[in-house]
Amino acid sequence: MKTAPNPHVLLVGPYRANLLKYLELTLCNAHPPSTLPPMSHKTTKQGFESVDFASIAGVPCPCGTARRAFADVEDFPGTVHVTEIAEDAKLHYHKKLTETYYFLECEADAKIQLDDELIDVHPGMCIMIRPGTRHRAIGKMKVLIVVLPKFDSNDEWFD
Repeated sequence: MKTAPNPHVLLVGPYRANLLKYLELTLCNAHPPSTLPPMSHKTTKQGFESVDFASIAGVPCPCGTARRAFADVEDFPGTVHVTEIAEDAKLHYHKKLTETYYFLECEADAKIQLDDELIDVHPGMCIMIRPGTRHRAIGKMKVLIVVLPKFDSNDEWFD
């Protein structure tokens, strides 16, 4: 698998600085498992939230296995997921959620299906998926997904 050498997400709005700091802390400065705090999510008095995805249990999702962060942070409008995509991801859509996929790792022939279109993807690529767009990943990959508003498992729809 190819890996993005130094992933960055460019965002606009009031949460940009917080999300960039979060990405820097969790993706670029990984800590060994022995130094992880007992909780997967830590609130601090410095005005930021941090999480180590290695300490979050994966849950099954239509795409594979997702590790979801910040669902319980009241002043953050979304959730951030690291999802390991299985080769048999299911075509699905959301009525309310917008998902932004940032591809961290991909096999050379990885693709994403968006409605009836197949798009080649590679590490470092980013795709925003609006509500109502049927989508699924094809091939093995690891994706950082920013979900707005907060992820809701009741908003996963299948044809």
